[in-house]
Amino acid sequence: MHAVRDHDLAVAQLRRSYAAVPPGQPVRLAKRTSNLFRPRNAPTTGLDVSGLSGVLGVDPVARTADVQGMCTYERLVDATLAHGLMPLVVPQLRTITLGGAVTGLGIESTSFRNGLPHESVTEMDVLTGAGEVVTVRPEGEHADLYAAFPNSLGSLGYATRLRIELQPVRRYVALRNLRFGNLTELTDAIAEITATGSWAGVSVDAMDGVMFSTDEAYLVLASFTDDVPAVSDYTGQDIYYRSLRRRQDDALSTHDYLWRWDTDWFWCSAAFGAQHPVVRRLWPARWRRSDVYHRIVRLEHRHQVAGRIDRWRGQPARERVVQDVEVPLERTAEFLHWFARRVGMTPVWLCPLRLREPAGAGSARSWPLYPMRPGQDYVNIGFWGSVPIAEGATDGDVNREIERAVSEAGGHKSLYSDAYYDRDSFDRLYGGDTWRAVRDRYDPAHRLTGLYEKAVARA
Repeated sequence: MHAVRDHDLAVAQLRRSYAAVPPGQPVRLAKRTSNLFRPRNAPTTGLDVSGLSGVLGVDPVARTADVQGMCTYERLVDATLAHGLMPLVVPQLRTITLGGAVTGLGIESTSFRNGLPHESVTEMDVLTGAGEVVTVRPEGEHADLYAAFPNSLGSLGYATRLRIELQPVRRYVALRNLRFGNLTELTDAIAEITATGSWAGVSVDAMDGVMFSTDEAYLVLASFTDDVPAVSDYTGQDIYYRSLRRRQDDALSTHDYLWRWDTDWFWCSAAFGAQHPVVRRLWPARWRRSDVYHRIVRLEHRHQVAGRIDRWRGQPARERVVQDVEVPLERTAEFLHWFARRVGMTPVWLCPLRLREPAGAGSARSWPLYPMRPGQDYVNIGFWGSVPIAEGATDGDVNREIERAVSEAGGHKSLYSDAYYDRDSFDRLYGGDTWRAVRDRYDPAHRLTGLYEKAVARA
């Protein structure tokens, strides 16, 4: 009862802080952490979400959890693992919030079975642009807001409470690291595993991979288990992604498996020196985590220290290329070969996915603001870094080429980072007509920043 009372008080405070924002002034959440890579040009007023960061309850019988919108997955996982449960999809970085993963999309290695995080949400309480809190479900009065909320990026409101489904897990995760010298063979293996749920007679509960080059790529097949001979630890000197090249079999505790990518922000910690053996011994383990690296990046964006050093050394300016894209499985090898020729960044993360299919008869539902095709296998391709700006080119040219290549392959890209679409293309790709209809119903005064303005104009 105390949790419910405290939650109600926190929602009331959020509504008061929203009402206090002058009309016409941009509205943002006052969050301590962010996993966005879109610089914001406009001044912002932060909404008070200080009381909305907890787990309200876990029902181990129904296998559900009621969670506040600003609760991080790190806190949520701690609560669910105590019951031998986990969310159906746990995004790879600790400080991603549940509300953020639903309104901004999330993905991980269970996505080839369970789709995306918003697909396991059974109901949400949403603060709308009209300042009201409505409960939305797949069916009923507010089903339009439920369907349009994923990938709306806060342009249709903010989730204050979400009820999600959970799945049982075991103590450990056994891993098989499969090397492929041919990308078509890799995508063929993904198709077989997605269709059968197994590989070489062993059930596969989770699957992702890494491409180091077009002739060296790996799939990591994970199986939940209560019995392993030993477990590895990649929170110390060992670095997880490097293990794929030297181990065919591995095992982690379930907790460490869920956060295996966070310690080194996949491989991006190398940019801060955190993978150098001496620096790594001196860098406290509690600070080797994604939110710390992200704060360093934000400081760099603000002060441009690296850019000034490059100019002093006579080096060309660099374009930031930080993207996650979804490409249909049958076009994935083709896209990866193009990417290797044109962009050349490595490693690249590979995460198979398909929209979640219901337990009974019927097909997966579609989501209008991120319209992936039900029944279609995709691969999320993640690449995060920068490339030199060639002579005669401008900042953004490479990202625009990637956008065109993804669209030509029948895919989509996530909007957490830089986007360059014109408005007509953006509306076509991201459900512009649906978004406007839902916005007009729930935010008739248009107080919240628009989706295009957030994703492309950096408002």
